[in-house]
Amino acid sequence: MQTVANQLPDTSAAHFPTLEQVTRPTVPTDAAAYYLNRQPQTLRAWACLENGALRPIRISGRLAWPVAAIRELLNEGQK
Repeated sequence: MQTVANQLPDTSAAHFPTLEQVTRPTVPTDAAAYYLNRQPQTLRAWACLENGALRPIRISGRLAWPVAAIRELLNEGQK
């Protein structure tokens, strides 16, 4: 018998590089959620309602989250 944990996608630290290693201008929703310590559905709600901490770029119906904006948001907490 499988448990629910076995059916969830792998969002462990090994799945995503550190944010400092990301060289692309944007990341998909699951990666952005990992870096921001939020559920992917939270970021999708931010995109839909346009009321979140970040706004994604929409590319062919998909959400792309700017890495520079993620870094800026995370650095605000360190000031």
